Amino acid sequence: MKGYLWTPGVGAPPQDAGELGPLAPWEAIATDAVGHVIEFWGFKRNQGRVWALLYLRGEPLTAAELERELVLSKGGVSMLLRDLERWGVVRRVRSPLDNAWRYAAETDLIRMVSHVVEDREAAFISRIRADLGEARRLALVHPGLPAERLRRLEKMATLAEHVERALRLFIKTARLDVGGILGTLLEDSHHS
Repeated sequence: MKGYLWTPGVGAPPQDAGELGPLAPWEAIATDAVGHVIEFWGFKRNQGRVWALLYLRGEPLTAAELERELVLSKGGVSMLLRDLERWGVVRRVRSPLDNAWRYAAETDLIRMVSHVVEDREAAFISRIRADLGEARRLALVHPGLPAERLRRLEKMATLAEHVERALRLFIKTARLDVGGILGTLLEDSHHS
């Protein structure tokens, strides 16, 4: 297992370094490390590996090169690239030498995170706010609802509003302000 970082429970270890493709040992470790972080955040591990390799190489690669380097299927690479392009994490560029499409990593990490947050987390938080608003509407017409339960529901809605505001501020300014979130959590712990 020379030059390959294998985590128990995450795929099978390769039989020898030759199965890794042409990645240098340090590249295999780095791309896998990023893949594990991305997977921890709820994305596909190979999305992180593709972006990491493009970022480390600093030059655009073709889909076929990504397949070979990361030992991935053609269909798998196609789906991964489509997602990464949609989030603004990878961009397609045309090579002037051979007119082939190549893929380059977004190198502005703040812009990259902003795109992903905007596309994924902001929509998720908006949905939570809408659901909590509907729950509050139904709770207000529920006969005999204890005031304390309604107060707790309203706290949940306030927390969701602060999270959504913080995410929108981050998207606009590339700065995440968690003051409102922490204030709501701290205020709630004093009332419990």
